[in-house]
Amino acid sequence: MPPQNLLPALEALLFSSDQPLPVSLLSDAIETAPEDVIVALHTLERAYAERGAGLQVREIAGGWMIVTAPDCSEWVARLLRGKKKMRLSRAALETLAIIAYKQPVTKSEVEAIRGVDSTAVLATLLERNLVTIRGRSKVVGRPLLYGTTPEFLDYFGLRDLTELPRPEELRALVAAPSPSSSR
Repeated sequence: MPPQNLLPALEALLFSSDQPLPVSLLSDAIETAPEDVIVALHTLERAYAERGAGLQVREIAGGWMIVTAPDCSEWVARLLRGKKKMRLSRAALETLAIIAYKQPVTKSEVEAIRGVDSTAVLATLLERNLVTIRGRSKVVGRPLLYGTTPEFLDYFGLRDLTELPRPEELRALVAAPSPSSSR
C-alpha cells in the first residue's frame, strides 16, 4: 500500500541509507510508480534548496541520496575529523582516471599509458570497489577489461560519467599557473 504522503516517506528512505538509492528501489519500497517517485524527488530537492537547508537531496551514482550542503561541509568535517575517507595514492588516482576515461580498458592498456606495472594498484582499486571487471577483451589472450563502479561515482560525487571533466578542461587546469608559482 503506497504511503498517504509521498515526500516524508521518500525523505525517510533517503535519510536511512548511507548509499544512493535507485528510483526503482524507492518505487518498489513505497509501491509508487517510478515517474511519481522522480517528481517527488525533484520536489524534495527544491524544498531543501528553497529553505537553505544544511542538507541537499542529490542524484549521485545512479541513485538518490541526502547529502550535506556544501556551505555546511566545514562543520561536518570538524565533527568527523577522526573518521577519514579512504585516501587514494597518486598511482591509484592516475589509474582510476585512465579507467574512467578509457573504459572498458585492459591492464596492459593502463600500463602503456602509465608506463609502470599496475597490478598492485588495480588490486587495491578492485578491493575498494572503485573498479570492477567488465568482461574480457576479444584480442589474443582475452585479457580482463576494467571499468568504474557506482562507488567510484559516489566517491567523487558524480551523477554519471558525463560529469567527468572533458580532456580539454583538464589540459587547461594543468596549464594554469598555480597560485604559489605566481608570487
